[in-house]
Amino acid sequence: MHMPNRRKFFNRLVAGTGMALLTGCDKLSNSKWFTEVLSSGESLSKHAHHLIANRKSMAQEFSEKDLSPDFRSNGTALPNNAEYQVMANNAFEDWKLTVGGLVVHAQAFTMADLQALPSRTQITRHDCVEGWSAIGKWTGVPLHEVLSHVKPLKRARYVMFYCADPMAADGTKLYYESIDLDDAYHPQTMLAYQLNDKTLPIKNGAPIRLRVERQLGYKQAKYIMRIELVDTFDHIAGGKGGYWEDSGYEWYAGI
Repeated sequence: MHMPNRRKFFNRLVAGTGMALLTGCDKLSNSKWFTEVLSSGESLSKHAHHLIANRKSMAQEFSEKDLSPDFRSNGTALPNNAEYQVMANNAFEDWKLTVGGLVVHAQAFTMADLQALPSRTQITRHDCVEGWSAIGKWTGVPLHEVLSHVKPLKRARYVMFYCADPMAADGTKLYYESIDLDDAYHPQTMLAYQLNDKTLPIKNGAPIRLRVERQLGYKQAKYIMRIELVDTFDHIAGGKGGYWEDSGYEWYAGI
Protein backbone atom coordinates (compact mmCIF):
# COMPACT_ATOMS: atom_id res chain seq x y z
CA MET A 1 0.00 0.00 0.00
CA HIS A 2 1.23 3.45 -0.88
CA MET A 3 2.49 5.55 2.02
CA PRO A 4 2.97 9.36 1.98
CA ASN A 5 6.55 10.39 1.24
CA ARG A 6 6.93 11.99 4.65
CA ARG A 7 6.09 8.77 6.44
CA LYS A 8 8.61 6.93 4.26
CA PHE A 9 11.17 9.52 5.29
CA PHE A 10 10.42 8.99 8.99
CA ASN A 11 10.63 5.21 8.63
CA ARG A 12 13.99 5.44 6.83
CA LEU A 13 15.25 7.82 9.49
CA VAL A 14 14.22 5.42 12.25
CA ALA A 15 15.82 2.45 10.49
CA GLY A 16 19.03 4.38 9.84
CA THR A 17 19.45 5.32 13.47
CA GLY A 18 18.61 1.83 14.73
CA MET A 19 15.55 2.98 16.63
CA ALA A 20 12.15 1.29 16.49
CA LEU A 21 9.21 3.48 15.62
CA LEU A 22 7.52 4.34 18.89
CA THR A 23 3.89 3.32 19.29
CA GLY A 24 1.37 6.00 20.21
CA CYS A 25 1.38 9.69 19.40
CA ASP A 26 1.99 10.57 23.04
CA LYS A 27 5.26 8.61 23.07
CA LEU A 28 6.34 10.16 19.77
CA SER A 29 5.66 13.65 21.05
CA ASN A 30 7.97 13.03 24.00
CA SER A 31 10.84 12.18 21.66
CA LYS A 32 12.97 15.26 20.98
CA TRP A 33 14.44 13.93 17.72
CA PHE A 34 10.97 13.20 16.35
CA THR A 35 9.39 16.56 17.14
CA GLU A 36 12.42 18.42 15.75
CA VAL A 37 12.32 16.47 12.49
CA LEU A 38 8.55 16.76 12.31
CA SER A 39 8.65 20.50 12.83
CA SER A 40 11.33 21.16 10.21
CA GLY A 41 10.02 18.66 7.66
CA GLU A 42 6.38 19.62 7.96
CA SER A 43 7.12 23.35 7.83
CA LEU A 44 8.51 22.72 4.36
CA SER A 45 5.51 20.52 3.57
CA LYS A 46 3.08 23.23 4.68
CA HIS A 47 4.62 25.84 2.40
CA ALA A 48 4.92 23.37 -0.47
CA HIS A 49 1.27 22.40 -0.24
CA HIS A 50 0.14 26.00 -0.18
CA LEU A 51 2.42 27.14 -3.02
CA ILE A 52 2.31 24.12 -5.32
CA ALA A 53 -0.69 21.94 -4.63
CA ASN A 54 -4.22 22.92 -5.51
CA ARG A 55 -5.97 23.24 -2.17
CA LYS A 56 -9.16 22.07 -3.89
CA SER A 57 -7.62 18.84 -5.20
CA MET A 58 -9.37 15.67 -4.03
CA ALA A 59 -7.91 12.92 -1.89
CA GLN A 60 -7.93 9.50 -3.53
CA GLU A 61 -11.16 7.57 -3.10
CA PHE A 62 -11.44 3.79 -3.17
CA SER A 63 -14.03 1.07 -3.78
CA GLU A 64 -15.74 -1.14 -1.22
CA LYS A 65 -13.45 -4.04 -2.10
CA ASP A 66 -10.58 -1.96 -0.69
CA LEU A 67 -12.13 -1.53 2.78
CA SER A 68 -9.93 -2.58 5.68
CA PRO A 69 -11.28 -5.58 7.67
CA ASP A 70 -11.27 -3.44 10.80
CA PHE A 71 -10.85 0.29 11.17
CA ARG A 72 -8.75 0.37 14.31
CA SER A 73 -9.20 2.80 17.14
CA ASN A 74 -6.25 5.05 17.78
CA GLY A 75 -5.67 6.92 21.01
CA THR A 76 -8.86 7.21 23.04
CA ALA A 77 -11.34 4.34 22.60
CA LEU A 78 -13.76 5.47 25.33
CA PRO A 79 -13.38 8.98 26.76
CA ASN A 80 -12.80 9.15 30.51
CA ASN A 81 -15.44 11.86 30.68
CA ALA A 82 -18.52 11.44 32.87
CA GLU A 83 -20.68 13.79 30.81
CA TYR A 84 -19.76 12.00 27.60
CA GLN A 85 -20.42 8.57 29.09
CA VAL A 86 -23.89 9.63 30.22
CA MET A 87 -24.68 10.76 26.67
CA ALA A 88 -23.24 7.56 25.22
CA ASN A 89 -25.39 5.43 27.53
CA ASN A 90 -28.40 7.32 26.16
CA ALA A 91 -27.37 6.73 22.53
CA PHE A 92 -26.42 10.44 22.31
CA GLU A 93 -30.07 11.50 22.26
CA ASP A 94 -29.20 14.53 24.42
CA TRP A 95 -26.07 15.44 22.45
CA LYS A 96 -25.95 18.75 20.60
CA LEU A 97 -23.18 20.29 18.53
CA THR A 98 -22.79 23.99 19.27
CA VAL A 99 -21.24 26.12 16.54
CA GLY A 100 -20.27 29.66 17.45
CA GLY A 101 -17.46 32.18 17.66
CA LEU A 102 -16.99 34.49 14.67
CA VAL A 103 -20.32 33.69 13.02
CA VAL A 104 -23.50 35.62 12.28
CA HIS A 105 -25.86 32.99 13.69
CA ALA A 106 -24.52 30.72 16.44
CA GLN A 107 -26.52 27.48 16.48
CA ALA A 108 -26.85 24.16 18.26
CA PHE A 109 -27.40 21.13 16.02
CA THR A 110 -28.90 17.84 17.16
CA MET A 111 -27.92 14.66 15.36
CA ALA A 112 -31.29 14.77 13.59
CA ASP A 113 -30.48 18.32 12.45
CA LEU A 114 -27.15 17.21 11.00
CA GLN A 115 -28.62 14.15 9.32
CA ALA A 116 -31.31 16.33 7.73
CA LEU A 117 -28.63 18.34 5.91
CA PRO A 118 -27.20 17.14 2.58
CA SER A 119 -24.83 14.22 3.17
CA ARG A 120 -21.78 12.79 1.47
CA THR A 121 -20.27 9.30 1.40
CA GLN A 122 -16.62 8.65 0.56
CA ILE A 123 -14.18 5.74 0.86
CA THR A 124 -10.77 7.09 1.81
CA ARG A 125 -7.51 6.07 3.46
CA HIS A 126 -6.63 7.22 6.95
CA ASP A 127 -2.85 7.71 7.36
CA CYS A 128 -1.52 7.87 10.91
CA VAL A 129 1.78 9.49 11.85
CA GLU A 130 2.60 6.24 13.69
CA GLY A 131 2.95 4.52 10.32
CA TRP A 132 -0.31 2.59 9.85
CA SER A 133 -3.14 3.13 7.38
CA ALA A 134 -6.74 1.97 7.06
CA ILE A 135 -9.45 2.45 4.46
CA GLY A 136 -12.97 3.23 5.62
CA LYS A 137 -16.31 4.30 4.18
CA TRP A 138 -17.48 7.53 5.78
CA THR A 139 -20.90 9.16 5.65
CA GLY A 140 -21.64 12.54 7.14
CA VAL A 141 -22.51 16.14 6.55
CA PRO A 142 -19.98 18.23 4.62
CA LEU A 143 -18.66 20.91 6.95
CA HIS A 144 -19.48 23.64 4.45
CA GLU A 145 -23.17 22.76 4.84
CA VAL A 146 -22.98 23.50 8.56
CA LEU A 147 -21.03 26.70 7.96
CA SER A 148 -23.65 27.89 5.48
CA HIS A 149 -26.16 27.95 8.33
CA VAL A 150 -24.03 29.87 10.83
CA LYS A 151 -22.44 32.22 8.23
CA PRO A 152 -18.80 32.88 9.24
CA LEU A 153 -17.76 36.51 9.63
CA LYS A 154 -15.20 37.87 7.18
CA ARG A 155 -12.43 37.95 9.78
CA ALA A 156 -12.84 34.24 10.65
CA ARG A 157 -9.77 32.26 9.55
CA TYR A 158 -9.87 28.93 11.40
CA VAL A 159 -12.37 26.33 12.61
CA MET A 160 -11.65 24.94 16.09
CA PHE A 161 -12.97 21.55 17.18
CA TYR A 162 -13.35 20.89 20.91
CA CYS A 163 -13.72 17.25 21.87
CA ALA A 164 -14.86 15.07 24.76
CA ASP A 165 -11.76 12.93 25.14
CA PRO A 166 -9.41 13.89 27.99
CA MET A 167 -5.73 13.52 27.22
CA ALA A 168 -4.64 13.23 30.86
CA ALA A 169 -5.32 10.35 33.25
CA ASP A 170 -7.17 12.66 35.62
CA GLY A 171 -9.74 13.54 32.94
CA THR A 172 -8.32 16.93 32.05
CA LYS A 173 -6.78 18.48 28.91
CA LEU A 174 -9.61 17.77 26.50
CA TYR A 175 -8.53 17.20 22.91
CA TYR A 176 -8.86 20.05 20.43
CA GLU A 177 -7.84 20.57 16.82
CA SER A 178 -8.26 23.09 14.00
CA ILE A 179 -8.25 23.57 10.24
CA ASP A 180 -8.34 26.67 8.08
CA LEU A 181 -11.29 27.76 5.96
CA ASP A 182 -9.74 26.38 2.77
CA ASP A 183 -9.96 22.88 4.22
CA ALA A 184 -13.27 23.61 5.94
CA TYR A 185 -14.90 24.31 2.57
CA HIS A 186 -13.24 21.39 0.79
CA PRO A 187 -15.94 19.01 -0.53
CA GLN A 188 -14.39 15.98 1.22
CA THR A 189 -14.21 17.64 4.64
CA MET A 190 -17.09 16.30 6.69
CA LEU A 191 -18.51 15.65 10.11
CA ALA A 192 -18.87 11.89 9.86
CA TYR A 193 -21.63 10.05 11.74
CA GLN A 194 -21.34 6.68 9.98
CA LEU A 195 -18.46 4.30 9.32
CA ASN A 196 -18.90 1.45 6.85
CA ASP A 197 -22.68 2.02 6.65
CA LYS A 198 -23.16 1.76 10.42
CA THR A 199 -23.56 4.34 13.16
CA LEU A 200 -20.10 5.62 14.04
CA PRO A 201 -18.71 3.39 16.84
CA ILE A 202 -17.57 4.95 20.08
CA LYS A 203 -14.03 3.66 19.53
CA ASN A 204 -13.90 5.63 16.27
CA GLY A 205 -15.24 8.91 17.66
CA ALA A 206 -19.04 8.82 18.11
CA PRO A 207 -21.25 10.71 17.82
CA ILE A 208 -19.32 12.62 15.13
CA ARG A 209 -15.71 13.00 14.05
CA LEU A 210 -13.91 15.20 11.58
CA ARG A 211 -12.69 13.84 8.25
CA VAL A 212 -10.23 16.16 6.52
CA GLU A 213 -8.91 13.68 4.03
CA ARG A 214 -5.72 15.32 2.82
CA GLN A 215 -4.13 15.50 6.27
CA LEU A 216 -2.69 12.99 8.75
CA GLY A 217 -4.73 11.21 11.37
CA TYR A 218 -4.09 13.51 14.30
CA LYS A 219 -6.08 16.21 12.50
CA GLN A 220 -9.18 13.95 12.37
CA ALA A 221 -10.73 15.08 15.66
CA LYS A 222 -13.01 12.53 17.38
CA TYR A 223 -15.85 12.96 19.91
CA ILE A 224 -16.60 16.51 18.75
CA MET A 225 -18.70 18.53 21.20
CA ARG A 226 -18.26 22.12 20.06
CA ILE A 227 -17.03 24.10 17.05
CA GLU A 228 -15.73 27.65 17.22
CA LEU A 229 -14.66 29.94 14.39
CA VAL A 230 -11.69 32.14 15.31
CA ASP A 231 -9.21 34.51 13.72
CA THR A 232 -6.22 33.48 15.85
CA PHE A 233 -5.03 30.67 18.14
CA ASP A 234 -3.33 33.04 20.57
CA HIS A 235 -5.99 32.72 23.28
CA ILE A 236 -6.44 28.94 22.96
CA ALA A 237 -4.31 26.70 25.21
CA GLY A 238 -0.71 26.70 23.92
CA GLY A 239 -1.54 28.92 20.97
CA LYS A 240 -0.56 26.44 18.22
CA GLY A 241 -4.03 25.39 17.11
CA GLY A 242 -4.20 21.83 18.44
CA TYR A 243 -3.33 19.46 21.27
CA TRP A 244 -0.44 17.74 19.48
CA GLU A 245 0.65 20.97 17.86
CA ASP A 246 1.17 22.42 21.34
CA SER A 247 3.48 19.44 21.94
CA GLY A 248 5.61 20.10 18.87
CA TYR A 249 3.69 18.68 15.92
CA GLU A 250 3.27 20.88 12.86
CA TRP A 251 -0.15 22.49 12.47
CA TYR A 252 -0.45 21.66 8.76
CA ALA A 253 -0.23 17.87 8.35
CA GLY A 254 -0.86 17.57 4.61
CA ILE A 255 -0.25 14.30 2.76
